[in-house]
Amino acid sequence: MHSTLTEHARCLYGDEYRPTPECNLDHQERHFVEELTFADPDSILAMLHELCPHVVDGLLPVWVRNLAYRLILLQRPDDPAIMREAADNLYLHGPDWDDIAADLRRAADAHVCR
Repeated sequence: MHSTLTEHARCLYGDEYRPTPECNLDHQERHFVEELTFADPDSILAMLHELCPHVVDGLLPVWVRNLAYRLILLQRPDDPAIMREAADNLYLHGPDWDDIAADLRRAADAHVCR
C-alpha cells in the first residue's frame, strides 16, 4: 500500500520531475480512483501541487485533474483560491470547460467581495 495519495499517483502515472519509484504493487487505476474519491482536500492538493507544480505540466491525466478539483470543491465550496486554481486548470484543458471555469472565477470574485 502507498503511504500517500501523491505516492500512489506517482507510481501509477509517473512524475515529470522525479523517477517513478520501484513498486511491486498491482497498479489498477480503479484503486487510485477509490483512494482519490475519499481523500481529504489537503491530500488531493498536495498531489496536484507536487505532480503538477506549474499547472501546465505533469503527467496526471486531465480527467484526474478535473476530478481532483471537483472533489476538493465539494469539500471546500467557499474557498476562492481553490475556485481560481480549478478555473485555471479548466481553462488550460478547454475550451470544453471554459463556461465552468468562468463560473468558478465569478464565484471566487463574489466570495472575495463579500
